[in-house]
Amino acid sequence: MPDRKLQRSLTHGFRLPRDRYRRVAGWLDNTTGGGGLIRRELRHIFPDDWSFFFGEIALYCFVVLIATGVYMCLFFKASAARTVYLGSYRPLHGVGMSEAYASVLRLSFDVRAGLVIRQVHHWAALIFAAALALHLFRMFFTGAYRRPRRLNWVIGLSLLTLVFINGVFGYSLPDDLLSGTGLRIAYSITQSMPLIGPNLASLLFGGNFPAAGLIPRIYAIHILLVPGAIAGLLGAHMGLLWIQRHTQYRGVGRSDRVIVGTPMVPAYALRTTGFLLVLTGMLTALGGFFQINPVWLYGPYQPWDSTSFAQPDWYTGWLEGAVRMTPAWDIHIGGFLLPGLFWPAAVLPGVIAGFLFLWPWLDAVVLRDNDLHNVLQTPRDRPGRTAIGVGLLTFLIMLLLAGGDDVFAATFHWNLPTLLHVMQGLTIGLPFVVGLLAYAIFRHRHLAAAGEVAL
Repeated sequence: MPDRKLQRSLTHGFRLPRDRYRRVAGWLDNTTGGGGLIRRELRHIFPDDWSFFFGEIALYCFVVLIATGVYMCLFFKASAARTVYLGSYRPLHGVGMSEAYASVLRLSFDVRAGLVIRQVHHWAALIFAAALALHLFRMFFTGAYRRPRRLNWVIGLSLLTLVFINGVFGYSLPDDLLSGTGLRIAYSITQSMPLIGPNLASLLFGGNFPAAGLIPRIYAIHILLVPGAIAGLLGAHMGLLWIQRHTQYRGVGRSDRVIVGTPMVPAYALRTTGFLLVLTGMLTALGGFFQINPVWLYGPYQPWDSTSFAQPDWYTGWLEGAVRMTPAWDIHIGGFLLPGLFWPAAVLPGVIAGFLFLWPWLDAVVLRDNDLHNVLQTPRDRPGRTAIGVGLLTFLIMLLLAGGDDVFAATFHWNLPTLLHVMQGLTIGLPFVVGLLAYAIFRHRHLAAAGEVAL
């Protein structure tokens, strides 16, 4: 823990209003016995750097998601029962559909501010996932996963996984043609798992797809189970962060024992509150001015229909790209069938997730580094780690682009099979090329900073 005297000397001359502070602390001490703890924690130091805001963006997006989700729960009807739409959207007037889809149309066109709230919710979900991903990449490239923060790295990856899963569930609830197609793919992926696949698909999806009880199941998971798990992990992450103190970049007066930055009260509290209001305003502007997921254009889900240029949200687009580019390798082992869908949709995500979850320990073993670290590194300090991260990021971006190969082919009048082969080659080769280039660049910069080569 940082030396308190040094902390006080490095907080930009900050002083609390003494009389008011003492009265509040005295009341808390008399009431709870925790006045000393409160006094100490009110001076918790937060380092000043823009890259630390990714975590706050994720947290505040979650707050917006909860608020907008509660509002939408008042109007959404989680039922696959058939009904006839008689609302104000004329192109679908008199069309048969599920009650879930009809309630989304009513929310979008007949509820005051309903469409804005629904679009704010969707934008917040996309930015929530993006902020978490950027936050984890910042941790990776700066070595923030090192001891004592290995558990927080695991918590962050678990959070990102749950956000991806819950995003798929929320995307699927309207029961429009696009979301139904995505659920059909998810059902096929679940069935592709050897031994447990068929039974697991029947359990999760309520029988053969599409099952009448599917939407209520997804709804309960989406609004209760997964958000509860996300809230618990966020609380655990913030609790560990508070106990372990923050990481920081190198600078004057900074070390593994001394944290330099802004105290929580009043400066940081005011700043982060303003940041919450700004982010909420930006999400509201996105929801009001930029259309997203116009389910009324897709129509209700019918198993025999399909959409053209159907694209999932970005956080599952890379998985679709992997499915599109992987050959249909149906393999029989010991009387069991391993279908071609199993490799890109189950094995590949499992390998990537397993590698990332184990990375802090793998890194410590390779470098023989088990020390405590509060001061961050830069990408040039560890060019090997930087090359691995850049290569993995390039691989995922190529998969994401491959998920829209049909859109590229139709837009630019390219031959789709040829484009597919080109993307397969780039997805395999480009990560190595970019990773080696990153290693060479950051290795040179590292040596230059150490004075071993001339700039």
